[in-house]
Amino acid sequence: MLEPAIQSKIDSWLNGPYDDETKAEIKRLSDSGENEALNDAFYQDLEFGTGGLRGIMGVGSNRMNKYTLGAATQGLSNYLKKSFANEQVKVAVAHDSRNNSPEFARIVANVFSANDIKVYFFEALRPTPELSFAIRHLGCHSGVVLTASHNPKEYNGYKAYWNDGGQVVAPHDKNIINEVNAISSINEIKFEPKEENIQVIGAEVDNAYIEMVAGLAVNPEVIKRQHDLKIVYTPIHGTGITLVPKVLERLGFTNVTIVQEQATPDGNFPTVVYPNPEEKDAMNLALQKAQEIDADLVLATDPDADRVGIGVKNLNGEFVLLNGNQTGSLLIYYLIKAWHDAGKLTGKEFVAYTIVTTDLIGEIAKKYNVKVYQTLTGFKYIAEVIRSLEGKEQFIGGGEESYGYLVGDSVRDKDAVASCAMIAEMAAAAKDQGKTLYQLMISMYQEFRFYKEELISLTKKGQRGQQEIAEMMQELRQNPPQTINGSPVVQIRDYKSGEVKNVATDANETIEMERSNVLQFITADGSKISARPSGTEPKIKFYFSVNESLASETDFDKVNQALSQRVQDIISDMKLK
Repeated sequence: MLEPAIQSKIDSWLNGPYDDETKAEIKRLSDSGENEALNDAFYQDLEFGTGGLRGIMGVGSNRMNKYTLGAATQGLSNYLKKSFANEQVKVAVAHDSRNNSPEFARIVANVFSANDIKVYFFEALRPTPELSFAIRHLGCHSGVVLTASHNPKEYNGYKAYWNDGGQVVAPHDKNIINEVNAISSINEIKFEPKEENIQVIGAEVDNAYIEMVAGLAVNPEVIKRQHDLKIVYTPIHGTGITLVPKVLERLGFTNVTIVQEQATPDGNFPTVVYPNPEEKDAMNLALQKAQEIDADLVLATDPDADRVGIGVKNLNGEFVLLNGNQTGSLLIYYLIKAWHDAGKLTGKEFVAYTIVTTDLIGEIAKKYNVKVYQTLTGFKYIAEVIRSLEGKEQFIGGGEESYGYLVGDSVRDKDAVASCAMIAEMAAAAKDQGKTLYQLMISMYQEFRFYKEELISLTKKGQRGQQEIAEMMQELRQNPPQTINGSPVVQIRDYKSGEVKNVATDANETIEMERSNVLQFITADGSKISARPSGTEPKIKFYFSVNESLASETDFDKVNQALSQRVQDIISDMKLK
């Protein structure tokens, strides 16, 4: 039996002004007794999380479909018209390669246009970072991209952006939700388009974006010398194919091999289980090609090209994947040193990274007198820092452990296209010195410390899963560990209460950040353990960071193994496996 509230919502869809296809699917689920599916589809309404609106496609208030998209867009339209009452509101709309993304994007454009909003509508699929760029380039007040990033094929999503090109943050996110919730009937959603308000865009914005990325190069001379760097690239059936090869060519790289099996955009992602460069399986074809041609570098972008994974040769000449913390640290290391060597550091530069990302980034920045800002998880918070400091301080770069990075401030979201360009330049610079990127990473660890991070995700699906995640966080708050793997917990950071507790003195400090359901435990040996329910997936994530000094390259394997064992011991001690 379904709960009365859920059955009432289902009845409102069956008896309301919804299309016949939607009603037929609800009846099919009901007649076949698929109560669990109906429960998950209707027990809540989709809401903006750290990545906007995201969910499984299908019928229901908790699914991605014409009506949830329409309500979100109508609510956003209402809010935009209130926020910019005396202006002609303009928005940009883009989509990725996912199933239904083109159709969903058209629905979004239609609703905006019906509300007398000017819509710049990309002619075909485009990377998410280009949408962010287009908002600023075209002077838009907002923008939307239809994508579920790296999620499985049954998902789609809706990322909403503000006029700075960053994803919506407080108070706008909550205000938009309030506008959406104020819609009492789908009759209030204006689905009928006004075609005169829709302008198709494409090559002009592409070219402007490509030139912007080309301008980010910090050492074009090294690219000239190493132009034949062997690069293997895969878009994993996504939007990266539209721009990454063009950007690499524009920079001067002449030896780029594309993984043809994954070159065609395809929302079914036929060669992978998860179209996510964080997953080794998604990188297998690219790694095979790299081995076959003895490449120097492997690059892979996710479906909407905001995340990038890389493969490099280790000390034995074997291809290995770097994780998001390693790549992010290397990028910041390379950029800051390049700025320093060029005499460009004035003391007003800064980098930004999230609270669950490696603190090695902060240590690198501090050595060179570059300011450091930490944010909550979600790239929109990094964009918020950039906006708040515009005209006062200069952003060099930043990132998050989940394979998202940004170089420069023309885009206000993670940008895998520009990151591919900078990683390729970084690999060329290392080769120019007779090194691989892997050896450059080891040099970085020798200069600072060897930081090693790992992540585990516990999936808890559905309504019961949400309850289990809430119970886990409650237990950690009420009964925090006193020691972790034999090392005393010296500090507890609770981003939900906004307090940092010094365990030894029992003193509290305030965290100057928006509240978020994240807990961190810092131990006496420098380990950091973070617990965070995902904002976009039915998961609770645990992040582990440990570190040790590294005396020489020959000690790398030994220290690496010791740090890996320390992480496993922490996981075991916390009974997370």
